[in-house]
Amino acid sequence: MFTTKSLLTIVFFSFFLYSDHFGINLYLINTLFALMAIASLYLLKKNELFVSGFFISIIWFWWVGYSFIYYELTFLIPIILISIGILYGILFYLIGLSQNIFYRIGSIFLLSFIDPFGFNWFKFELPFINSYFGTSKIEFFIILISIGFFLEYRDRYQKQSYVMLFLVCCTLYGYKYFTMDIVVKPKIDIVQHQTNIEQTKKWDKRYKQKIVQDNLLAIEKAINDKKDLIILPETAFPLVLNRVHGVNAKLLELSYDVSIVTGSLYEKEGLLYNSTYFYERGKVKVAHKVVLVPFGEAIPLPEKIRNLINDIFYNGAKDYETAKEPTTFTIKGVKFRNAICYEATTDEIYKNIDTPYVIVTSNNAWFSPSIQPTLQNLLMKYYKNKYNLHYFSVSNY
Repeated sequence: MFTTKSLLTIVFFSFFLYSDHFGINLYLINTLFALMAIASLYLLKKNELFVSGFFISIIWFWWVGYSFIYYELTFLIPIILISIGILYGILFYLIGLSQNIFYRIGSIFLLSFIDPFGFNWFKFELPFINSYFGTSKIEFFIILISIGFFLEYRDRYQKQSYVMLFLVCCTLYGYKYFTMDIVVKPKIDIVQHQTNIEQTKKWDKRYKQKIVQDNLLAIEKAINDKKDLIILPETAFPLVLNRVHGVNAKLLELSYDVSIVTGSLYEKEGLLYNSTYFYERGKVKVAHKVVLVPFGEAIPLPEKIRNLINDIFYNGAKDYETAKEPTTFTIKGVKFRNAICYEATTDEIYKNIDTPYVIVTSNNAWFSPSIQPTLQNLLMKYYKNKYNLHYFSVSNY
């Protein structure tokens, strides 16, 4: 049932994303809209919640099907979008199964921990990312309780309810800004080399030599500019780098003059990894991706179903392999946690982290043009606040 309340809920949940995408950061409006988004979850009926969840997920994730264009599977895009909408519609629908205030508080908070098929880019607390309130679970829970009880008892205790809500808002505002830590940048002169290579060209053999040459020229420029470190994007070298000895030898040679972090593929015993290579002083260390993109780099389903999907849609290609744990590089005496694209927005990559510095390499050309890079950056800001991090992020757009 599409109602005015459903429409407003969709707007409240999506405004922060699109305003940021167009370079507009209105903290007051973001704060008010985020609060009204949560309030809507208490006020809507279950059918209205289903419709809201359906369209919110599509407005957030309409770009997901873009990558299937490059596999010549364009016909799957509407199926994927409708499936995503139905999935999140059902999750929102569950919130409306009862009008009981304790049920709604509990169900919303519980759903904030659920990541369907390992895809964790929808977060109920994310609309608060550019607001006067924080996005931690404890802050989100306080907001849930405060709004829930305000709506439940405002008719009976009008004055007290408004005073209490105001005091809670002041407390949350103070908590965010008094607990905020500032991470000091390391004393390393770093070049974050962004590239702009269309996905249709990136893996085309006709462009491979030019892409490799442009990367080497960027590294040589960093050397001439007396930089300490240059970071290139995910799969900046569109090849299996450990098997291309000429390019690998050149990077080892250049690494005597500048430290190099770059993305490429890695092959061992017939297994393929999406990896980051770190070159320094004639040596190389390789970090493999830990968390794969669901339905992009891995099919998060039982083996028989996974193999069937790969056979039908990906010509029998296998999922990428993964490392068992995250990798930390030590560069010029400073530790950097490595994260490749999607995994920078997961908790797994920050396990046992002993440094505030994170190198993130991405290839957003899969989803260009779209809001995907904006959503990724907002999610990275979420994890930055959660773990008190400083990112050095580079991407190919």
